[in-house]
Amino acid sequence: MIPVDFIYIRPDYLSQAAIAYAQMQEEGKAPLYYAGGSEIITMARAGSICPGAVIDIKSIPECNALELTGEKLIIGSAVTLNTIKESKLFPLLGTACGRIADHTNQCRITLGGNLCGTIIYRETSLPLMLSDAELLLYGPEGARTCAFNEVFSRRMQLKPGEFVVQAHIPAWALNLPYIHVKKTARDKIDYPLVTLAALRKGEEIRAAFSGLSPYPFRSLRVEGILNDRSLSSKARINLVLNMLSKQTHTDPEASSAYRLFMLRNILEGLLEEWK
Repeated sequence: MIPVDFIYIRPDYLSQAAIAYAQMQEEGKAPLYYAGGSEIITMARAGSICPGAVIDIKSIPECNALELTGEKLIIGSAVTLNTIKESKLFPLLGTACGRIADHTNQCRITLGGNLCGTIIYRETSLPLMLSDAELLLYGPEGARTCAFNEVFSRRMQLKPGEFVVQAHIPAWALNLPYIHVKKTARDKIDYPLVTLAALRKGEEIRAAFSGLSPYPFRSLRVEGILNDRSLSSKARINLVLNMLSKQTHTDPEASSAYRLFMLRNILEGLLEEWK
């Protein structure tokens, strides 16, 4: 539980959530939207945050959607990682969800919580970057839909009072060939030292990374090199590593040199698999 007094609000409609947020903000309550809550509870227990109001969006129908239409897959922000994994509707995203935390926590962590949380890895962002996904957002100005890669730059760039309602993934991306590799320091449920997610669209590789830097990213320049078949695989990998060396970080878990060493092995496997 959150060990401080706070106002708890559980709206049934998108508009109610936005109105409640604006009202609590005006009253100086430092409100938070609550989709899964695992990170909020942990940070509140540690004293890192002290919300005066919590707006629980899990009762809003749009936030719980999980539906495949003819044109796209719709996933609500309050849908858990385990539900996404077990649906098998987007195998790359399902694989990513299945490698975040353990099964118990996968049943609590939500798509919106992983995307909007403070933990830097945000591994569910990688399949959305690669698949030209869109996000449905809602805030004081109402609803808006935008490309995921426009609103996610290192982290979610939301307007004040906005929250994520749904992710929309185009149908063409759902069953493309994919590779997902996650390397950790200790075991498979640890935070990543390097994660690579890749989709193959036609003959072109799309690739996104987490763990290398203090933020997840997709690089079109990296993809351009990986897809340059006039170069040998070794030459392509050396160019990618040289390009990424300046943004690869060192932390207590691993040095930048070790991360790049692991990335070399991952890329060798990727190019060999899709030769």
